Amino acid sequence: MSARIELFRSSTALYGGNAAFIEDLYERYLQDPEAIPAAWRGHFDAMHQEAANEVPHGPVRENFLRLAQERRSRPASRATGSLEPVAAEKQTAVLRLINAYRYRGHQVADLDPLALREKPQVLDLDPAYHDLRLEDLDQVFHTGSLQAPNRMALREIVALVQQIYCGSVGSEYMHIISTEQKRWIQKRLEGYRGQPELTGADRRWLLALLSAAEGLEQYLHYRYVGQKRFSLEGGEALIPLIDELIQRAGRQGQKEIVIGMAHRGRLNVLTNILGKPPQEMFDEFEGRVGMNWRALSGDVKYHMGFGTDIDTPGGVVHVVLGFNPSHLEIIDPVIEGSVRARQRRRLDRSGDLVLPVLIHGDAAFAGQGVVAETLQLSQTRGYSTGGTVHVVVNNQIGFTTSNPLDTRSTFYCTDVAKMVQAPVFHVNGDDPEAVIFVTRLALDYRNQFHKDVIIDLVCYRRLGHNEADEPSVTQPMMYGKIRSHPTVRARYAERLIESDELTKAAGERMVEDYRRSIEQGVVVARPVLCGLDNPYKADWRDCHGNDWETGEVSTRVDPETLRALTEQMLRVPEGFELHPRVEKIWRERRNMGHGEQLVNWGHAENLAYATLLDAGIPVRLSGQDSGRGTFFHRHAVIHDQATGRSYTPLQHLGAHQGAFVAIDSILSEEAVLAFEYGYATAEPNTLTLWEAQFGDFANGAQVVIDQFITSAGTKWGLCCGLVMLLPHGLEGQGAEHSSARIERFLQLSAERNIRVCVPTTPAQIFHLLRRQTLCKERRPLIVMTPKSLLRHRLAVSNLDELVEGRFQPVIGECDPVAPDGVERIIVCSGRVFYDLLEARRTRALTNVAIVRIEQLYPFPKAAFTTALAQFPAATEVIWCQEEAQNQGAWDQIKHRLHHLTPAEQRVYYVGRPASAAPAVGHRAVHVEQQERLVDEALTGRINPSMNRRI
Repeated sequence: MSARIELFRSSTALYGGNAAFIEDLYERYLQDPEAIPAAWRGHFDAMHQEAANEVPHGPVRENFLRLAQERRSRPASRATGSLEPVAAEKQTAVLRLINAYRYRGHQVADLDPLALREKPQVLDLDPAYHDLRLEDLDQVFHTGSLQAPNRMALREIVALVQQIYCGSVGSEYMHIISTEQKRWIQKRLEGYRGQPELTGADRRWLLALLSAAEGLEQYLHYRYVGQKRFSLEGGEALIPLIDELIQRAGRQGQKEIVIGMAHRGRLNVLTNILGKPPQEMFDEFEGRVGMNWRALSGDVKYHMGFGTDIDTPGGVVHVVLGFNPSHLEIIDPVIEGSVRARQRRRLDRSGDLVLPVLIHGDAAFAGQGVVAETLQLSQTRGYSTGGTVHVVVNNQIGFTTSNPLDTRSTFYCTDVAKMVQAPVFHVNGDDPEAVIFVTRLALDYRNQFHKDVIIDLVCYRRLGHNEADEPSVTQPMMYGKIRSHPTVRARYAERLIESDELTKAAGERMVEDYRRSIEQGVVVARPVLCGLDNPYKADWRDCHGNDWETGEVSTRVDPETLRALTEQMLRVPEGFELHPRVEKIWRERRNMGHGEQLVNWGHAENLAYATLLDAGIPVRLSGQDSGRGTFFHRHAVIHDQATGRSYTPLQHLGAHQGAFVAIDSILSEEAVLAFEYGYATAEPNTLTLWEAQFGDFANGAQVVIDQFITSAGTKWGLCCGLVMLLPHGLEGQGAEHSSARIERFLQLSAERNIRVCVPTTPAQIFHLLRRQTLCKERRPLIVMTPKSLLRHRLAVSNLDELVEGRFQPVIGECDPVAPDGVERIIVCSGRVFYDLLEARRTRALTNVAIVRIEQLYPFPKAAFTTALAQFPAATEVIWCQEEAQNQGAWDQIKHRLHHLTPAEQRVYYVGRPASAAPAVGHRAVHVEQQERLVDEALTGRINPSMNRRI
């Protein structure tokens, strides 16, 4: 026998008076070995080494039994009462049974309102599995850490844990690593027995909310037959859930709640929670639109957002429901970004004042990757919002024709949330009081630990995916049950009537009063507050209606400021050891700031940030490797080579500067870009930038680009100043990471929705970023940034260009070319300009002029026409691009070139032929193609197969 066991045996711990203590200690050891004293941890470690651990309490049980047998020959005094072998065995079994209910009780809980599926047989919830027999049921045992009297009969213990863990609430929390969090949840679940404390008035209000939820759906069903509304019927408990969430959050001091949800139940939430006037919804159903229909394309009614102020016991809470397209879960990171911006505005570093709430569908929560990406953001430094309350409206079917077995591979739709240690509370949607209990528990957990928490509202869908669908065609068994299943409201009303808390007549009056109000089109939610002065509200008034296409804003900066900011950016803490390559960059930047060396891209970009920060404007930059820069050019964050600590010089420019943050994001594009979009829509006065590691990485976020960045302004009237930095350029590195897909952004360009720019000099990026921020109009900016040009010897700017210049949407000829001798004008955009320029200089050609278009949308018509007019003798205008003919800008701007070019000039295309891939995979082929297209553009030897006269 080991020395540790000998020490354990020689102790007095096995006496009956200490049994409960030891058992509780062992439970804590099983959950977290570090949570108990080292000596006891050593004892239990030794037991585990000597016994198989198939059953959690197996080792301690065996040792209790063995040690007790050893003491049988030495009877204990009555004062201590030794633990006999059988007693030790039974006591340990009871604790093992309690623990089994904590771990697995949710599997047999009463969660499904329809009782469609047979409950699994969970062996370790059976007392017999733990060698407990019928004759043990009336035996009294210690209850260990169970929130109950210290000693209870086994029969009472089983009834209690079944009530707590197998009733209308199924709790999953034992997977959480933190003992503190598990103990907190355990005390709340077991202390309240899974039931909320409700007064008679609370219950009547709960019924009123259910009556409102059901009443709205029934009214719309009969008034607008067959029209889509994505009914909440079957999940009406969502309305009291959200109402309780808002009221309790306000009571706990929260000031803002931002909600994201898909379309199911959205109209109900808008009407019965946020107080949107029903008449506005009726107008939308009937096709009556507001006076702004010519300015906005608009959207369907179940995608629209809303904001309101609601009174709570703790004060006014501003509640916002975010706009959301039909891409379901894509709203999740958008809401998180909006919340982060609102928290920053309130200096709410822990998330105590602004609460994010996300309402999901069951199949979407399990099936859409953006959910996992958003969860993965939840505890990171740059994206945390202090925890989110997630509500899954689990109708158990996903979409009408699906078989639930095909919608996921996990047991629960919520299992993905366990990767961030989030507790999951499953609750039967037909038990509204249990829903209220879980809502309180979830919100309190979030506010206590600032972690995500999941409410799985298990319900059903009374109608099909939409109201014109017939679900029983593919789901006959489910919808056979649903047709005969009483509504949530009917069941709860009957419950109150039976308990004499409500008369039948009073219940009927609730229904009649609601219907009368809804028919009159008046607000039917809790009274909403209007005209409140909110000092934390984002002010977008100056961001609308400005002539952003032709209007100019000065982006000049005096040289003294640039020199001073350069010096401040180059300061490092005493003893900070720079990497040798960074130290060289620091020396060069000091020369650039004093005009002794031409300015490169990295320094110009950082100077743009510094000048904005110096003016008090915050800057937020995120992406993969954004602090250093993917191409080793930015170095906004530097690292001490001796200690590894980081330092961000742009955070130390002055006492009154704007806040600067550079975030190296998780390896995600969709969630991170959506987060930054959400941030930018809630923060008009911050320069918010997202940088793709390579431009084509934006492909992974195409839904965000299509549904929000390029269209939200026209659909919903939202302003957003987000900047996307997309490294672009065909440089012989293969198909991947060559193209940022300019063509896609240009195809999505209309109604002045975005700017698409391809700057080719450091001065251009300097003025472009400053213009984006200083211009009052807020529209997204898409920037095709360089890769090899970051260190190209010609891609530099004089300091005077930063001091006196401005962003030029078109850059004319840069060499001294005689205008009358120019026969051919090459028009291009981006990196290919430098190949053309160097080749022309090498060949000493004087009959060719090169014009760069730096802003592709909105197309700079006046500037382009002026640039062409400098060369009246030219007979050919050649659009030259390095991208394939079906890609790049050609197909989207050729009509503009035709209309703006004089009739006597012909327009031709020179570039790579059409291709399914963005670039070839062999560098030798790439070089040959590049040399050919440059030669064709300069010499005018046009490939007839790629050109027709336009």
